[in-house]
Amino acid sequence: MSRRSPQPAAEAAGASPPTAAPSPTGPGADPCTPAAGGTGRRGLFSPGWPVVWLLAGYPLWWALGLGRFAFVAFALPMAVELVRRHRAAGLRLPPGFGLWALFLLWCAAGLSLIGTAPPGTLPGSGGILGALVRLAVYLSLTVLLVYVGNLSRRELSDLAVARSLGWLCLATVAGGLLGMAAPGFGFTAPTELLLPAGLAADPYVQELVHPASAQVMEVLGYESPRPKAPWEYTNTWGNMLSLLLAWLLAGWMRWREPGADGPVPTRRTRADLLRAWTAGTAVVLAVAPVVYSLNRAVWAGLALSLGFVLVRLLRRGRVVVVAAVSAAACAALAVALLSPLMDVVRERLDNPHSDDGRAATSVAAVQAANASPVLGWGTTRDMAGSSQSIAIGPSPDCPGCGSHTIGNNGQFWLLLVAHGWGGAALFLAFFGQVVWRYRRESTVLGTAALLSVLLLFWYMFFYVALAAPLAVTMIAVALLWRRAAEGAGGGPAPGGAR
Repeated sequence: MSRRSPQPAAEAAGASPPTAAPSPTGPGADPCTPAAGGTGRRGLFSPGWPVVWLLAGYPLWWALGLGRFAFVAFALPMAVELVRRHRAAGLRLPPGFGLWALFLLWCAAGLSLIGTAPPGTLPGSGGILGALVRLAVYLSLTVLLVYVGNLSRRELSDLAVARSLGWLCLATVAGGLLGMAAPGFGFTAPTELLLPAGLAADPYVQELVHPASAQVMEVLGYESPRPKAPWEYTNTWGNMLSLLLAWLLAGWMRWREPGADGPVPTRRTRADLLRAWTAGTAVVLAVAPVVYSLNRAVWAGLALSLGFVLVRLLRRGRVVVVAAVSAAACAALAVALLSPLMDVVRERLDNPHSDDGRAATSVAAVQAANASPVLGWGTTRDMAGSSQSIAIGPSPDCPGCGSHTIGNNGQFWLLLVAHGWGGAALFLAFFGQVVWRYRRESTVLGTAALLSVLLLFWYMFFYVALAAPLAVTMIAVALLWRRAAEGAGGGPAPGGAR
């Protein structure tokens, strides 16, 4: 790939650039509409269509049993378009991309150690298939990053991406409500029907290809449903909802500030009001499934997100907005304290449930990384025994006892066992330099993007980021990089860099 600045999209396609086309970014224009100088394509296959289809259409891919695989599938047309652009005018790469490229090489090099067994693990518990799938997802999300970053905002606006993520947030809230109302809901997806019976019956494969509304688990000492639709696990559901709420509010509320996607109209349209009411209603409706998800890390993550937003608003002098948001948050907290939801919170805090298992696997991940600090072990491993005794393992009476998978309790622990301290350092250094480089981003959409990257550093201790949460983070990185490259006005930066 070349790091030289590409020509505008119209020139790259062999067309002559427009000379006097009127700008569609005046008052009343929809910032989602590409401005003059774009490719001119409209409809289903307008520039950036794989991103919009992937995000807004995700509930459909989930219903087909293709949810986890959609990120790999849509990376293919993105890669084709990147090859075309590279041949025509070259591609840009984000700052610090060398760190991410080294991380990908680290992942590939670690495959050579899959046949070995770290101390304290079950021999043969690390399989090549899982490692290859994980590498394929990393590569697919790399394509997503470079693809979004090489589309100008005239081809795919930041607002269009935010609204697509907002649609996905609405689907996640709806899935949470479905999980509460009909916890036993599920159906056989077409993908599941096409798989061999033995493979389709595998518990792990079932979680991936069999759409269901909730996971029924004994977290509180008795069976209780935890929402998960349209995702594979309730932890992923909570992680995604936390990430997507910021995009719903940023993309569906009409904020009165100058932005790179065109000036905000002085008069709100009916569509603006409808989107704003929809977003506000979704936030209120999300409270109950968030509580019933029993995800303590999400509860804390939402509090951290609110604090981050309030601090950013204060730095911009938006004292009135901060006061209004704080008052609304206090009122919502007072209502929650008086509602039955508080009983669920108390029960959850009184029942740690997985704390011992998480602590044991986290310690095992550190020990595994210490035993192979450079490359790790290529993939996850299963513990020999449990935190109490090496002799405790799965049995017919207790299939979940012992032999926990090392690395499935958080992205950080996965990095340690699979890629060692070296791979973990490269992964975190890439996203760390993104946060530092764009720390002064103050627009609404820019703040949502920065928050998406920051939350990775919180949730990595509790949830694995592959694939959907890391996809949102990569999109956020691409938007931050693209906004900085194009300048505040949304047009080409001086010197021709887009």
